[in-house]
Amino acid sequence: MGFDECGSPFDHLQADLTGGYYDAGYNGKFGLRMAFTATMLAWGVVEFWQELSWAGERSHAIRWATDYRLKAVAGPTELWVQVGDGDSDHNCWERREDMDTSRKASKVDKDHPASEVAAETAAALAAASEVFKHSDQQYSEKLNEKAIWVTCFLIASVCT
Repeated sequence: MGFDECGSPFDHLQADLTGGYYDAGYNGKFGLRMAFTATMLAWGVVEFWQELSWAGERSHAIRWATDYRLKAVAGPTELWVQVGDGDSDHNCWERREDMDTSRKASKVDKDHPASEVAAETAAALAAASEVFKHSDQQYSEKLNEKAIWVTCFLIASVCT
């Protein structure tokens, strides 16, 4: 059984979907938006590394998103893309620790492709691999490997 931070069980899956960012102040996580944010943060750090040197640790926000996106890449042909329900979660404005509503999670796979979220996830992982290339080479390589997995999955699902 998988869980998210709300402590809500996902009876139908075996996944750890903790971490990452919630969207817009309520309790949903959307893969496309999170991946886009991670991509933009990563490229900002890559482009303006020297200018951001005053900030000390520049990469925590990126790692929080990419750690989650790494967990969302369930295998070479599966990608978790959403936690929660966009409609019902808009009506639920409480601390995630207090949530007791059922949670659902959505994924894309070879039978249910979604090229946009897969492409942005690959971009986020690849861009973040550049951020960590010199400071954490092992993590950088892991990000790059998963970016390639998602890219191959994307190409296979679009081209078949």
